[in-house]
Amino acid sequence: MSPAWWAWVATRDSLTARLIDAGAERSFRVRLLAQRLGQPSLDEAKALGQPHGRLAWLREVALCLDERPWVVARSVAPLAQLRGQRLERLGERSLGNWLFRQPDLERSPIEVTTASAPFHPLDGPWGRRSVFRHGRFAVLVQEFFLDQMADDLALPSR
Repeated sequence: MSPAWWAWVATRDSLTARLIDAGAERSFRVRLLAQRLGQPSLDEAKALGQPHGRLAWLREVALCLDERPWVVARSVAPLAQLRGQRLERLGERSLGNWLFRQPDLERSPIEVTTASAPFHPLDGPWGRRSVFRHGRFAVLVQEFFLDQMADDLALPSR
């Protein structure tokens, strides 16, 4: 991985804040693609330490600069662990903005992939995921950096 991409993929701070900074004068927007109750994939359930087949809150978004998607993300939170969190009310607001305001937030190690997002048609060079925990609440956040971001920021292909 190039150092330029490492700075994006390995960072443990708020991706939303980093995108806004990198976008400079461009307008940032979270575009809600889908939000529903459903079953996580076997791989997602395993990452959360949950039995396969249990219901979860699923949310897919595109993080856009000037309406161009730079990152697509999928969040998975087991229903049994929501504990009064009203995530369905986020709409087109950033989950990261809420997460990074939690004083006891813990983040698992970041897993990196070269696979494209299985829930979105646009390609990109890198994806990553980690589990965020806040008390008994847990959410798997999967983020896929898109080729459009690489083009706009003149990042190398990998």
